[in-house]
Amino acid sequence: MVDTRDLKSLGHYGCVGSSPTSGTMSYQFIPNGTCSRRIDFDFNPDGTIGNVSFVGGCHGNLQGIAALVRGMKPEDAIARLQGIDCRGKGTSCPDQFAKALKAALAERQPA
Repeated sequence: MVDTRDLKSLGHYGCVGSSPTSGTMSYQFIPNGTCSRRIDFDFNPDGTIGNVSFVGGCHGNLQGIAALVRGMKPEDAIARLQGIDCRGKGTSCPDQFAKALKAALAERQPA
């Protein structure tokens, strides 16, 4: 179960669609307090993380993060990425991605 208590502080977030042929669900998240301006990601039909792309930010590092989390369970990625701080900002691109994953999981959980 994902702790969703801090989701009210999130920026713009939402599911932007699903693909009936591939079964993926696509999401878009606007991070707060980081150099990246948007995070696009999707979940594979088996619930693992699919493609991830960051707009803005440290391009090489964010490509690395995207490659490392591909195929990972979202809960595992959240556990590894949440709380990472960038230059004393209190957050980072990986931390914001963890928040985006939490929000997406909360949306997918039955009420």
